[in-house]
Amino acid sequence: MLKKSKVYITVLLFVLCMLCGCAKRTEVKNDDSFIYSVNGERNGLVKINYDFRGKTTEEQVNNVIKELQKPAEEINYSTTIPKQIKIQQCEIRHMIVYIDLNDAYLKLPVVEQKLILASMTQSIVKIPKISAIYVTVDGEELKDDKGNPAGIINEDDFVQNNGSSLSSYEETELALYFANESGDKLVKQNVQVKYSTNTSKEKLIVEKLMHGPQDESVHPTISSTCTLLSVTVKDNICYVNFDSEFLASAHDIKPEITIYSIVNSLIEGTAVNKVQIMVNGEKNVLYMNTIDLSQPLQQDLDLIQHAEE
Repeated sequence: MLKKSKVYITVLLFVLCMLCGCAKRTEVKNDDSFIYSVNGERNGLVKINYDFRGKTTEEQVNNVIKELQKPAEEINYSTTIPKQIKIQQCEIRHMIVYIDLNDAYLKLPVVEQKLILASMTQSIVKIPKISAIYVTVDGEELKDDKGNPAGIINEDDFVQNNGSSLSSYEETELALYFANESGDKLVKQNVQVKYSTNTSKEKLIVEKLMHGPQDESVHPTISSTCTLLSVTVKDNICYVNFDSEFLASAHDIKPEITIYSIVNSLIEGTAVNKVQIMVNGEKNVLYMNTIDLSQPLQQDLDLIQHAEE
């Protein structure tokens, strides 16, 4: 009789759970911790509840990857990384996760490849101290649709379409800081720009600084030969990552003018309060043997040239 009672209780609890509706992993609330998985139709991404676990960054990265490999628990999402895709290597260097996949990845349809890449990227960069990923296949650098190296990939490379057009454009005014004629002060220029809503404002600001000023009365601050690898934001800090060409200044200006043209423009034009400039993902850099870039930098208003000067 006691055994029957236990069975009845178990069945009753199961029925109550079904009637009340157990919380689904895809029911992510505003304050919930989550990662991105491929949806059930495998034509987009969906948020799923996930508690980041691990004492170290390495453990957290490995746990996220394992989660993306697990079979889905609901029909609203599916396994991001299918069984045939193997993670052959995974290591962290300077806030970037380097992942090597087997060639089964390249045998998938292009849309499937992009979904897996987007899910991995946008899930992994949610981990503190991680800003991007770099993917290789059997040791060879991943290529984009045009055959160009994909390079360092961050969340800005993917668009979460919430009903708006992917090709929509907006106009805005940017406050950009360039160098004065002497190269020892910053001059503020208000520039009207039209930009794709797929581009973050932080990335837009850095790109416009790299293009140089529209007004000939001021001078560019960033070498035109350098490449912008990534721009990401985490905990109100903007991480700007250039290649090594950034270190070779092509302009006759003081080193601090180059650095704070970036810092001041980003802090004034966005919600970030600090800027971390990196070179090839490395923070321990001394720019032009003068400016220490090992820590995030705050705005420097003393470098700004005012109208009366």
